[in-house]
Amino acid sequence: MSARIVESSPASITIEITVPFGSSMLDFETQLQRQLNQAGNLATAEQLRRFETDGSPIQVGPTTLSSKGQLPKEYQTPSGAVAVDRHVSQSAQGGATFCPLERDARVVVTSTPLFAKIVSSKYAEFGSARVRRDLRDNHGRSVSKCLIQDLADAVAAVALAKEESWTYRLPRWDVPPATVSVGLDGSCMHLSEDGWRATMVGTLGFYDADGARWHTISLGATPESGKATFLERLTREVERTKTELPDARYVGIADGAKGNWEFLERHTEVQVVDFWHAAEYLGAAATVVFRGRDLARKTWLDEMCHVLKHEPAGAERVIRDLRSKVKTRPWAKTSEEVTAALRYFENQNEAGRMDYASRVAVNDPIGSGVTEAACKVIVKQRLCGSGMRWKGTGAAAVLSLRCLNYTPERWDQFWSKVDQYGFPVAA
Repeated sequence: MSARIVESSPASITIEITVPFGSSMLDFETQLQRQLNQAGNLATAEQLRRFETDGSPIQVGPTTLSSKGQLPKEYQTPSGAVAVDRHVSQSAQGGATFCPLERDARVVVTSTPLFAKIVSSKYAEFGSARVRRDLRDNHGRSVSKCLIQDLADAVAAVALAKEESWTYRLPRWDVPPATVSVGLDGSCMHLSEDGWRATMVGTLGFYDADGARWHTISLGATPESGKATFLERLTREVERTKTELPDARYVGIADGAKGNWEFLERHTEVQVVDFWHAAEYLGAAATVVFRGRDLARKTWLDEMCHVLKHEPAGAERVIRDLRSKVKTRPWAKTSEEVTAALRYFENQNEAGRMDYASRVAVNDPIGSGVTEAACKVIVKQRLCGSGMRWKGTGAAAVLSLRCLNYTPERWDQFWSKVDQYGFPVAA
């Protein structure tokens, strides 16, 4: 037996469903899902009709539009496809048509907003074929791959178009964060026409006075020459954060690339080279210096890492100690690993980016793990699967959805803005 409307009033709708019991729990739940979807279709169709107009002429900017009559249209919903007759308006000169129902109901392409939210969220996680299967198997919804792609692209286009004008609030904290870390890094992806190119990722991490991370904002951008667009986006994010948290301490963390430091020096009070990168350089040098003496290597490396992290001017002591060890080991004098480690430490220390003791003393972060994790989660897990090659627009769509979805609270804020301001179809 199908779901049926029992009562409908201007304020609410009552729907009845009947689900037979059976010997199989799975069969019962399957029947229940079908009935609930049917009920959802009935209710959603009624709600959509509440947004219909009486067909009177409407004004859109300076143009008067007149109705062409009620024309049928099928809309996709979480429960299924529903057909609704609605007025479509057009100017006397012809041209583009306009549907007040779609504007007021916040229709996305041909989808209700919740279904667009569901589909684009799933597309942020995996490709359209997998989304299609998930909708069929877990929601009882059969849709085409083209619809999934169109919905995801439309939502992503709005997310990108509204980056400058739509701001997102930070979480409400009882005590404001003491420190905000700003990090950026590159992660390679395969473009159809350009081969492997660097995709930029940026993060803002929010820490309390004890050094516990409360929140992270992630940004991503497809490969571009000069990284200008990405850096503009990251700049806006940092500036908005400083407006909300003017008293926080802003720490820039990166792995040593020159372009990263030029940006971070403009936007943060202090800069720190990632401690684990420094330890890796030191470890590679120690393997050469103490070749064949694993215990001595480990003992020295542990001591130097402790010195580097906790002692004032620790980097200078590490440099002196490493140079001293090299003098007594001829095989280490021309080693690339040793030369690279000394050059790395000297350059970063001279730039003031290895004052780890001062940062540890006030519980500031000293590692770029948040940014490296974002490179893996935001880019690698979705865009670098076996055999994947992307066009720039497709990769940009996925990255915009993924960054919104992986920043806590931001995804719901985005859809609240769509609900508040409407879906800007021209985007």
